Amino acid sequence: MNVLIDNLSGAPIYDQIFTQIKAQIISGELKENEMLPSIRGLAKDLRISFITTKRAYEELEREGFIYTVQAKGCYVAPKNVELLREENLKKIEANIEEIVQLAATCNLSGTELIEMVKFALEEKL
Repeated sequence: MNVLIDNLSGAPIYDQIFTQIKAQIISGELKENEMLPSIRGLAKDLRISFITTKRAYEELEREGFIYTVQAKGCYVAPKNVELLREENLKKIEANIEEIVQLAATCNLSGTELIEMVKFALEEKL
């Protein structure tokens, strides 16, 4: 597992940890039932408070990405297909918003935009 803290980022450190681990789980880089570093161990490696790491792990568990076994540690939860689908839908919606804004600045019509999307889909299929 690879987590990097960007001190110049405006994002809170716990959120940076949460986001990076979540991305590694979604991408499959971290496998189901793989053990994560201990909260204290990760905090030590990152040179941050264990409370910050604990908060990130709690958020990951709350969202169903990891689970905790008492006195054993934290593990990657089995992938919930619906949860992953929902995460991807949120990303798509965010990208669509950005695309629509860019299209508006270029005076692109809805028809032209749909043509571009169809072309991109044909390239992938």
